[in-house]
Amino acid sequence: MSRAERAPRTPLPKGYWTIWTTVALDLIGFGIVVPILGVYAERFGASGYSVGWLFATFSLAQLVCAPLLGRLSDRIGRKPVIVISLVGTAVGSFVTGAAGALWVLFLGRVIDGASGGSLSVAQAAVADIATPAQRPKLVGMLGAAFGVGFVLGPAIGGLAALGGPHVPFYVAAALAAVNAVAAAIRLPETRTKGPAPRRGAHLPQQSSLRRLALIGFLGTLAFAAFEATFSLFGSRRFDLTEGSTAVVFLGIGLVLVAVQGGGFARLAARVPAGRLYPIALGLVVAGLAVVAGSKGWPLLIVGLLLLSVGQGLAAPSLIELVNQQSPPERRGEALGFQQSSYAVGRVLGPPLAGSAFDRIGVWSPMLAGAVVTAGALALVLVWRMPARMTPPAA
Repeated sequence: MSRAERAPRTPLPKGYWTIWTTVALDLIGFGIVVPILGVYAERFGASGYSVGWLFATFSLAQLVCAPLLGRLSDRIGRKPVIVISLVGTAVGSFVTGAAGALWVLFLGRVIDGASGGSLSVAQAAVADIATPAQRPKLVGMLGAAFGVGFVLGPAIGGLAALGGPHVPFYVAAALAAVNAVAAAIRLPETRTKGPAPRRGAHLPQQSSLRRLALIGFLGTLAFAAFEATFSLFGSRRFDLTEGSTAVVFLGIGLVLVAVQGGGFARLAARVPAGRLYPIALGLVVAGLAVVAGSKGWPLLIVGLLLLSVGQGLAAPSLIELVNQQSPPERRGEALGFQQSSYAVGRVLGPPLAGSAFDRIGVWSPMLAGAVVTAGALALVLVWRMPARMTPPAA
C-alpha cells in the first residue's frame, strides 16, 4: 500500500499535550523526592521502621483523598482540581524541605499524598477529550509520563542534592508551583457541562468497578513488593550496589516508556483491553517467577524484561477497562476509587515483602508476587472479564 492510500492519522485532541506535560512534570517532582527521602529522614533520627511509615503515610493520605478529588472533579471540573492538587504538592514538598523535626516530615507527606489524586483526575480529563478509539493510545501515552518522571526525577534530585540535603525538596516545590501556574493558564477544562452527580448516588456497574479495584490492588501489591525488595535481592544474589541497582531501575523505566508510549497503542488497536489485560498479567507472573529463580545475569535480564513489558501493558489496560465501565459524569470518581486501591497495595506490599525476605528467603518476595498476580489473573478469567468487558466492534 502506498503512502497516499494509507488512512490519515487521527490528530490528537486539542489540549492533550498540555495534560501530558502537566502529569510528566508532576511525576518528575515525585521522582526527585522519593529516592532521597529515606536518607533525608535519617537526619531527624528516623529508624528503618519510621522510614517505612513515612512512605506509607503518603499512600494512606492518597487512599482517603483520591476518590474525594475524583468526585469533586466530576462536580466542579477537572482543571481546578488539578491546579489545587499541584499547589498542595508544592506546599507538601516545601514543608518537607523546611522540616526541623520528624513529625514535620510526616506532615509534609500527608499534604503531598492528599494532593496525589491529580493523576486520576488527569486520566479522567484525557478520557473526556478522547474518542473510544483514541482512548487506549492516549491512556498509554499518559502512562509513559511515569517512566519519564522516574528517569529524569532522580537525576535532577541528585544534582540538586549537591547544594545541600534540603535543596531537592525546594526544587520539587518550585517545579510543582510553576506547574500549577502553567496549568491554571494553559490547561483546558474537559468535563462536559451537564447535571452534577447526585449526592449519595452509586456508580452504575459498581460490581465491575469493585472487581477491577480488587484486581488492581493485587497487581500493585505484587509490583510494590518487587520494588521494595529488589535492591536487597540484587545485593545478595548479584552483588549489586546502589548505583548498579539504579541503573537496573533506569532500564525498567525506559522499557515502560517504550511500551506505554507506543507499543500499547499498536496492540490496543488490534486487541481489546479486556483481552490484552490477562495477557499482560501472564507476562508479569512469568517475569516475577523467572527473577525469583535467576542466579545468572541472562535469566535475570529475561525476567526483568518480561516483568517490565507485562507491567507496561497491564497498567493502561486496566485504566481503559475502568473507563469503559464508568459513565462520563462519574469518571473522575471511578478513577479516583481505582487509584485508592493502588494506594492500599503500596501501603501493604513493602512491609509484607520485607518480612518475607527476612523470614523465608531472598527469593520469596518475587515468588509471592508471582503467586498474587496469578491470583489476580485467575479472578479475571473466573469473572470472564475478557468477554464481559470487551466492547462490541464499531
